[in-house]
Formats: sequence, structure tokens, C-alpha cells
Amino acid sequence: MNLWLIWVYLIMQEYWKLNIIDSVSGNDPKSLLLQLMQDNAKNIGIFLSYYFKKQGAVVENVIVQGDPFFREENSGSIRVAFDLIFYNACLNIHEKEKDQMELDFDLQIPKSQIILRGPYWPEREMDEI
Repeated sequence: MNLWLIWVYLIMQEYWKLNIIDSVSGNDPKSLLLQLMQDNAKNIGIFLSYYFKKQGAVVENVIVQGDPFFREENSGSIRVAFDLIFYNACLNIHEKEKDQMELDFDLQIPKSQIILRGPYWPEREMDEI
């Protein structure tokens, strides 16, 4: 029974893999993570936009809030703040809101990549008649 719940959990959660390039350097996981988040802010905005696509919003200006929380040596969670941009030319809508989200991360230094996982937001299925 637990295996089924884990499988459903992984399927319903967005994740994004970023490669650690040679120009990114850091002696410790914290500085490496913060530099990766700063250098890949636009890509992380695209990743976060998946959570708001049904609302018609895109994410811009992603910044890290506070220090990351490490559960283990190379994994933990980090809080990011960002702007939600709602734009629709036909309806003359151009609005901007502030929001934030907690992301889980897993630094895989031997593979030269980081995996970011967003929150679990289940989608409601269609109701039966």
C-alpha cells in the first residue's frame, strides 16, 4: 500500500533538473546552491510557471528568501519569492502579484546536476455524473 502512495506522489509533483556547469564553483553545498539558484533564475521561473498555467500566469524575478534548510549534506528545501504576471491582450489584463513557494532540492555533485521539486498540488479529476 505504501508503494502505491509513493508512486502517485512522484507522478503528481513537478521537478526540474539543472546541470552544474564548470563556471559555477563553490566549496560548500550552500554556496553552490545559492549560486545555481541565482544563475538559473529564468529557468526556475519557467519551472514554477507550470504551477500557475491554469490561472494564466507566468513567473518572473525569482529570488531566494533566507538560507536553505539542509536535511542531509546535499539535500533539503529552499524558499523562493517571485512575481506572478497575468497577461491577456484580448481582455486587456496585465497584473502583477507577489508570491512565494518552498522547493525541495537534491544536489547530485557526482552527476553535476541539481534536481528541484515543487510542492505537491493534486489536481481534481472530473466529477462523475
